[in-house]
Amino acid sequence: MTIETLAKQGRDRVHTGLAGIDTQRLKAMRNASLRACFQRLEETSYRMEFVARVYGREYINDAASRSINSTWYALESIQGGLIWIADAPVEDADYSRLVPPALRKVRMLLILGGDSERLRKAFGGVIPVIEACPTMAAALQKACLYEADDVKVLYSPACDNGVPVSDEGELFRHEVNEL
Repeated sequence: MTIETLAKQGRDRVHTGLAGIDTQRLKAMRNASLRACFQRLEETSYRMEFVARVYGREYINDAASRSINSTWYALESIQGGLIWIADAPVEDADYSRLVPPALRKVRMLLILGGDSERLRKAFGGVIPVIEACPTMAAALQKACLYEADDVKVLYSPACDNGVPVSDEGELFRHEVNEL
């Protein structure tokens, strides 16, 4: 089949065809292999993980989002307004891909540690409130005080600052449970 023929069929048919291929591959897998695939799904801690509801506000732990693409997925996936807690980047990155979902959803950006200027520059004029916070506890206190009922708090670093994901994920959980 040529690429032109494939393109003429339309997107819907391509997606249906790809789903059919995936279905056939799944049928060909042995039960043990299939179980092993689904067991690995449980190993993704700190990825879009609901932590708690405190004073009516949901707190979501996405500490495993160490790239712009994974943070984009988190911002796009969560419904409603957001308070986004991100880590200050240690190197330059292109945040332009995060601007559309941030413009639609993020009401406040809280930047942890270090140099907050890169994120301020990337999201100034896009996110109404941008503040630097020295610690996770300080960021969560500011999130608690934000005057809106319809927002969720998302911790999604958007960069790798060298701290293990498990340490940051557990710190977020602990601090949320201290609220």
